[in-house]
Amino acid sequence: MQQALAGQPAYRARQVWSWAARGASGYDEMTDLPAAMRARLAEDVPFSTLAVADEAVSRDGTIKTLFHTADGRPVEAVLMRYRDGRRSICVSSQSGCPLTCTFCATGRMKFGRNLTESEILDQVLHFRRIEPVDHLVFMGMGEPLLNVDNVLAAARRLPDVGITHRRTTVSTVGWLPGIGKVTGCGMPLQIAFSLHAPDDALRSELMPVNERYPLADVLAACRAHHEQTNRTVFIEYVMLAGVNDRYEQALELARLLGPGYTFKVNLIPYNPTDSVYEGSSREAIAAFEAVLTEHGVPATVRLTRGRDIAAACGQLAATR
Repeated sequence: MQQALAGQPAYRARQVWSWAARGASGYDEMTDLPAAMRARLAEDVPFSTLAVADEAVSRDGTIKTLFHTADGRPVEAVLMRYRDGRRSICVSSQSGCPLTCTFCATGRMKFGRNLTESEILDQVLHFRRIEPVDHLVFMGMGEPLLNVDNVLAAARRLPDVGITHRRTTVSTVGWLPGIGKVTGCGMPLQIAFSLHAPDDALRSELMPVNERYPLADVLAACRAHHEQTNRTVFIEYVMLAGVNDRYEQALELARLLGPGYTFKVNLIPYNPTDSVYEGSSREAIAAFEAVLTEHGVPATVRLTRGRDIAAACGQLAATR
């Protein structure tokens, strides 16, 4: 882009971004750019760093898109449509993931590489060309805080697309150095901590990263984030039958988090991913939620979307 706009005023690049952020589908729509410049851009600069390889639409309106990067890396992103009008995007920050959480489909993929700022934003712009969007979660392929600089750079541009910083959530398995960077970035981003077990022993079995950054240290960083930003930290807790869904474990989680609004627990029905785990029953999930609520811990059961197209939590894994 910079080479194609060499010798042009700086505002030309801003014009191009402004059009893209509003959902333009190509350079031809950028009518305040000279025709010769539009033609040169079309010839020299691909409109997106990503190519659509496949797309699936769920019965509930969810769209999952498989992209390929210029060097052939698979990347998946999801558009979720809600009845109240919200349009939320789940984007990837890496191709594959190096952290091998045992219940996650992406964790069983071969890790490729970190995505660039442009590759992250181009996932957003793809869906913005379909319709306006207003929420975003960095919760697709990869651990966002292993690519924190590109994630934060992309987040800074999201308000131009229609997604405010307060409606942007960064998910993490508890990569401690990155949490501090998010807290100090100057944007009021929300953090979602993928906890999934109320004690270190079980969590280390499910998520090897816990050996490096144990629960107490990560929760301390999450509390510091809340104190500095006044943003509630989401606790992601995938419900695995007979593994982490017992009454005693609900009590232990309530004690670990404590009452109040520092944390809010999202209980996630597990989506089968050819793993050794089964999802908890509706009754077990409801009982677990009741224990948390009785002990003053806000908790909800996440609405599962896109399950019929393998777009729900834990299912993102490119197969083509």
